[in-house]
Amino acid sequence: MAEITTFDAFVKRVLEIVFWLLIILPLAALPIFYLFYVLPSEISCGFSELGCASTINWAAALYMFDPTKLSPFVSNGLPAMLLGYQNVLLLFRMSTFPGLTFAALFATLVILYERKLLAKMQYRVGPLYAGKFEGILQPIADLFKLLFKEIVIPEKADKLFFIAPPFAMMALAGALVAIIPIGTHSPIATSQFSLLIVIALLGFFPIIALMAGWASNNKFSFIGALRALYQMISYEIPLIISVLGVVILAGTLDLTGIVAAQGTIWYILPMAIGALVFYIAAMAEVERIPFDLPEADSEIVAGWVTEYTSMIFGTIQLATYIKLYALSALFTILFLGGWAGPAPVPGFVWFIIKTFVVVTVFLIPRGASPRVRIDQLINFGWVWLVGLAFLNVFIAVLLKATGIL
Repeated sequence: MAEITTFDAFVKRVLEIVFWLLIILPLAALPIFYLFYVLPSEISCGFSELGCASTINWAAALYMFDPTKLSPFVSNGLPAMLLGYQNVLLLFRMSTFPGLTFAALFATLVILYERKLLAKMQYRVGPLYAGKFEGILQPIADLFKLLFKEIVIPEKADKLFFIAPPFAMMALAGALVAIIPIGTHSPIATSQFSLLIVIALLGFFPIIALMAGWASNNKFSFIGALRALYQMISYEIPLIISVLGVVILAGTLDLTGIVAAQGTIWYILPMAIGALVFYIAAMAEVERIPFDLPEADSEIVAGWVTEYTSMIFGTIQLATYIKLYALSALFTILFLGGWAGPAPVPGFVWFIIKTFVVVTVFLIPRGASPRVRIDQLINFGWVWLVGLAFLNVFIAVLLKATGIL
């Protein structure tokens, strides 16, 4: 941290800390509020399979897709829109569960889980001292470490485009969380084309990485950004093709409808090739080893995030792990039956368990796999994965045409 020698620098540092505290504290305050005010009725009513249509209007979740649904509240004035029980539940879903707070806490736990898992795989200890049990408070310690570090912007960087990418990544990650449901009665936003919306949102991440690398005015950042662009484009194509087989079998682009169509059999069985292609392409999408070329620390320092420091760097990391959660949740919906499971356990619990298992499968290669070369990576995506993805589509058409599924 740079030494503070003037009063202006002191005031600037204080304002930076206050800014990040105002962003972080609601993540803790809102769950506490809803825990005592909303969650009891939510668990007993909202998350049940039967729902409570007489008490809760679940169409409130469609506000962001159909603004005309706000008309009854507009006619009653702003307080009715802000304080209505339906809006309280909608705010709960957006801010707490299954919204950004839940996704951020899930990602934070995954960061700690990954470090401990890889340590065990490599016969190391991993985080140990922050917290009395197995370094369980290490993510909190990392948060405060980043919070009190200085935000350094390179002198010749384009400041606006340098600061914008981390927040754009977080916004896109939050949009993914909003579109992907975790249960029948707990959507934030619904659409009959929700799968297309998810794919469209994923397409913006390469642009953000390229903008960050270019704005940093650093050769290592720009090389990493170009690698990220090549990699994400090369693997988004097979990722999109791999889900076509699921769409053909389910007959819908609605993620909730895809889960309902797996009532008799999970699609990971007939669509095993598609699931494998989706898994590999998703690993490349989130730049996991062996597809971590955009951030290859032994070659280009840290790739397109080289110049980012403090909580701006922390925002990028959090957005990346939320994206990992979103892709794992999407895999659960497309191939593992979503929230389907034995009745005594609530559906959203089954969904979280399945998603956690998928996340674990994403994490394991980091402890054992070496990094591939950029030419190998691109050739594998365009040649092998695209071919396997089309083979999966052919199998789906065959199963549909013969009436087997």
